[in-house]
Amino acid sequence: MSGRRVLRVVVADDQPVVRAGFRSLLDLADDIEVVGEAADGDEAVAAARAQRPDVVLMDIRMPAVDGLEATRRIVGDPHLDGVRVLVLTTFEPDEYVFESLRAGASGFLLKDVEPDDLRSAVRIVAAGHSLLAPAVTRRVIEEATARPGPAPVAPERLGLLTEREREVVTLVARGLSNEEIGAALLMSPLTAKTHVSRAMTKLSLRDRAQLVVFAYETGLRP
Repeated sequence: MSGRRVLRVVVADDQPVVRAGFRSLLDLADDIEVVGEAADGDEAVAAARAQRPDVVLMDIRMPAVDGLEATRRIVGDPHLDGVRVLVLTTFEPDEYVFESLRAGASGFLLKDVEPDDLRSAVRIVAAGHSLLAPAVTRRVIEEATARPGPAPVAPERLGLLTEREREVVTLVARGLSNEEIGAALLMSPLTAKTHVSRAMTKLSLRDRAQLVVFAYETGLRP
C-alpha cells in the first residue's frame, strides 16, 4: 500500500494452529506483516528484541515463561520502547488479564475476534492507543475487585486530579468509551477525551489501560 507504513507483528501462542490462523488473517492486510512467531514467553521476548515489532499478540497461558512475565520483560525493556503488547484471551475473564494490564499490556483481545476487528485492533494499538473492549473490561474488573487484594496504592496521587477528572477516570475503569462518558456526564465526547488525556498526563500514564489499573489500585473504581 503506497505511502502507508507497514505494521510489524509478532504472534505468541503455544498452539501452532492458533499462530497460523492469526498469521493468515493478518497477512491479508496490505499494511500488516507478521514478522515472527513464538511458542512461549521466552521466544516472545526474543522475537520482540530481534524484530522490534509494533505489536506483540500475546497469549497468557504458555509453558515455561508465560505471557504475563513476557509482557513485563518487553514493557520493561528500554530498548523495546514503542513495542506494544496486546493480550489474547478467551471470552471468560482470564484471571491473569488484569495482571497483564498492570504489567503494561495495552489491552486485550478475544481469541474468537472477527478478522476485520483483529486487523483494526493491531492498527489501534500500534498507533499508541489502548484496546479495552467495554464488555470484557467490566467483567475483568469485576473479577479483580471481587478477590481480596492489597490496600489501595498511593491514594495521594488522587490529589493530582480535579473532581471532574476523577469522575471521568472512574467511568474509564467501568469500560466506558469517550462517547459513553460524555453522555453520562453531559459533556461532548471531545471534552471527555480531553479530561482523559489530562488525567493520563498528570499521572504519567501512557494509555487507558493504565488508567484502569490506577483506578483499581487507588480505590477510584465502581
